Amino acid sequence: MIEPWPKVVGPTPGSRWKRVHLIGVAGTGMSALAQALLDHHVEVSGSDRLLDRGEAVPVLGVLRAAGVQLVPQDGRGISPDLDAVIVSSAIEPDNPDLVAARQRGVPVRHRAQVLHDLTAGRRLVAVAGTCGKSTVTGMVGWIFEQAGLDPTVVNGAGLVNWRRPDRVASVRTGGSDWMVLETDESDRSLWMFQPDYAVLTNVSVDHFSLEETCEVFRTFLGQVRRGAVLGPDVARALQLGQGPWHTPAPDLPPRPAQGGVSFRWRGVEFWVSMPGVHNGWNALWAAALAELVGVPLERSAAALCTFRGIERRMERVGTLRGAVVFDDYAHNPEKIRVAWTTAREFGRKVLGIWRPHGYGPLARMLEELERTWPSVARDGDRLLLLPVYYAGGTPGARVESGELAARLTARSMAVELVADHAQAERRLRELVTSDSVILIMGARDPALSQLARRLAESG
Repeated sequence: MIEPWPKVVGPTPGSRWKRVHLIGVAGTGMSALAQALLDHHVEVSGSDRLLDRGEAVPVLGVLRAAGVQLVPQDGRGISPDLDAVIVSSAIEPDNPDLVAARQRGVPVRHRAQVLHDLTAGRRLVAVAGTCGKSTVTGMVGWIFEQAGLDPTVVNGAGLVNWRRPDRVASVRTGGSDWMVLETDESDRSLWMFQPDYAVLTNVSVDHFSLEETCEVFRTFLGQVRRGAVLGPDVARALQLGQGPWHTPAPDLPPRPAQGGVSFRWRGVEFWVSMPGVHNGWNALWAAALAELVGVPLERSAAALCTFRGIERRMERVGTLRGAVVFDDYAHNPEKIRVAWTTAREFGRKVLGIWRPHGYGPLARMLEELERTWPSVARDGDRLLLLPVYYAGGTPGARVESGELAARLTARSMAVELVADHAQAERRLRELVTSDSVILIMGARDPALSQLARRLAESG
């Protein structure tokens, strides 16, 4: 049985908050929250290990330009007059800033608790699911904006349409009472929210066993007040009874079209520029949710035609010697399978790089990963495996990338270990041909995106 999420919140981040500090501010969720708090006229400081290491991570520059005061993660930035120190589930108990906050009597709040407070008095749309939730959240937010609903949006990844050098692209602060929010099942913090409307894209193994995952999402759906859009297999997987559930079925299913994907639903033709059949389904769910709140399908279709995609979600960053370069967040078997299959639409052979995002996740997914790659790889494909990305904390089971490489080799998959990003880049430059497609995959490690852009910039 999964323990319930503690629904204890502190002071709200409205007019009563003046100064807060975010630990791990460069993370996708924390950087978005920093931007949202800035938009609420809160003074924000933040620290991050990447800053202390001197790594030139683009999001740090954006945060600094947006107005976040960046300080070392050594406790010195924690002053007693802070209204709160904000953490995510990734922050360890011995983090210097967290220790300093407790010693100096500064209230500590979880990121989800603060997001919960930001939803007070709003009509909330919450998006959940094992895969696709950042894309669907972005699509819903974009449709709402284009339809004149003027929403506030807090997403787990940036919208290309909203990208600016002085603002985190995963946040839009609107003037209406509509709010669109990506929720997180990895720490069960989605239980913090009682949304008016929801989207649940799919259910598969990632952070928990399948049985535990079903329990997490079933509890979430039980808190939805008015209506929810479900992916095609969700109701069966969760064994749902009667409820305000909507499972849209297209007239013509998603299919590749003009570098993106198209489908027809209720006589309306949809097209979105993001490649991959899965993004057609994401668009369908977003349009179905928008219809629930009164947005006509024709208006959603027009909005999606101008939707330019999500950062690191099959993001096409350029080409290298005629080979398209994609940057993608894929970190679990289902996302890897979808990304690899989608990449093949753009080249005869897929040259992929993947970096596991932790020792624990690699250990949990090892057997399924061993089955995933041979099921999608073809002759000429090659996978380069980087070492596990270790961000600190207690590593637990130390399964290394070499174990996965050995298993894939035994299944006749063309795979090789590379020591670092520089070696990976050299090997890709040696292997690439004009009929290739390059796919950079992995979560957490910001250097992966930088690698993708170096490859693309060199043409």
